[in-house]
Amino acid sequence: MEVFVARQPIFNIDNRVVSYELLYRNDNVNSFPNIDGDQATADVIINSFFNIGIDNLSSGLPCFINFTENLLKHKVPTYFSPRDIVIEILENVTPSRELVEICRELKKLGYKIALDDYIFYSNNLYSLELLKFVDIVKIDFMNTNKIERKEIEKIIQSFNIKLLAEKVETKEQFEEAKQNGYTYFQGYYFSQPVIISTFDIPASFRSYLQIVRLLSNEDVSIEHISMIIEQDLSLAYKLLKLINSPAHRPTQKIHSIHQAIILLGLIEIKRWIFILAIRENAGWRQQLSEEVCRTSLTRAKFCELISEKQFGKSESPKFFLLGLFSLLDAILFKPMDEVLNQLSLEESLFNALCGEENSMRKVLDLSIALEKAEWEKMDELLQITDLTEQELSRFYQQAWEWSDQVMNEDFTYISLD
Repeated sequence: MEVFVARQPIFNIDNRVVSYELLYRNDNVNSFPNIDGDQATADVIINSFFNIGIDNLSSGLPCFINFTENLLKHKVPTYFSPRDIVIEILENVTPSRELVEICRELKKLGYKIALDDYIFYSNNLYSLELLKFVDIVKIDFMNTNKIERKEIEKIIQSFNIKLLAEKVETKEQFEEAKQNGYTYFQGYYFSQPVIISTFDIPASFRSYLQIVRLLSNEDVSIEHISMIIEQDLSLAYKLLKLINSPAHRPTQKIHSIHQAIILLGLIEIKRWIFILAIRENAGWRQQLSEEVCRTSLTRAKFCELISEKQFGKSESPKFFLLGLFSLLDAILFKPMDEVLNQLSLEESLFNALCGEENSMRKVLDLSIALEKAEWEKMDELLQITDLTEQELSRFYQQAWEWSDQVMNEDFTYISLD
């Protein structure tokens, strides 16, 4: 399915882009739909960091991201590097002792904080206290008049805070902001938000619930986490994209989900699963077709079973990924090499998925030939293995039954009670 993020540049006084604000969009219409704030932020995060790639969006510049009160309390901003984001606190978040303490801690960690559509609450004891930990205050030039702006500017002068004029739509507004000491500028006068889209693989909300509940146990098993992720094509793909991001990029190539989990760590996985679950729970329910999921899972298990017989159990996780990811190009509407360049797969696995002839590719081709009932090609491939037709048939039957079990809504790999 196609997913979207809008990106609006933020300029300095010399008309140079110094940052971007990332905005929620659910289609190509350049407006913000009325949806839950947690869902909007989770969607922006997932599409920006997983699907499109934050470096592709930001060109190395920091990105303003809106955070709701709920996400601030859950410390979601700390999932990201201070280099990558500016924490933008929405105007509907009321200043409080808890909010002040959250911002104090974020400042200690090196994050920059911006207040969106700032309003000073004279009867709120924490309204001024909060400003001690703020770097940028955004003032809406569309929905405030000159008198209101003057009052806010006078308050801000007492603090080491930079002003950002947003929704600047005319040259006159830009000149006024410059004269009044604003540092940053944003609005249609400079640039409308640009919508960037890509394709994503929807995941099963059930998988998130299983992992979240497992991770809450002290004796959590990496093997169990691996099993659940392996059953969900979307989660497996996102896990490998996450580990290949600039913040985590491994020094070694990935050959299995189990290995990726160990390299990333359970704490980091729990953080991202939380964001994904917010997104799914808030209504992002579109699913891959059942047939695509079933085919990917069947291929994964079939390739795994063959590899165990041909090459031993140690190689089977790599062959499982081979089958599981074999349809990524069709799902994401991109050439396979372009998709895989965003991951960090072991070389022989990468080459096999891209169609290069090697021992792994022959196993995948055998699976595809069996699917399509291409008997001559299947016989030809079978001759270079030590498998019999009976074994091949049995392995495929086992793979199909396993994928059918996984696809069953009532099926759980482990008990969560």
